Amino acid sequence: WLSIFLGLEIIANWVTFSHRDASRSPSLLDLLVSLGRNHHATLALEDPKAELDYSSGTMVYISGRVLEHSVGPWLNGERFVIA
Repeated sequence: WLSIFLGLEIIANWVTFSHRDASRSPSLLDLLVSLGRNHHATLALEDPKAELDYSSGTMVYISGRVLEHSVGPWLNGERFVIA
């Protein structure tokens, strides 16, 4: 099927250490969609020193190559991300 996105990843119950997406173009934005049940995850953006609520239903556009980002451990529940 046709898509405006170049790729699609599904990440399940994964702690993501601080990183930049080296294979991405700095001019393109990545859409991250947080799904799951009863989790209270946080998306950390290192460069602007920001922590964003990353609960289920959250959608975030970031430049993954420009902004160093991570998702640490969460307290309970299951977490899925479509990236």
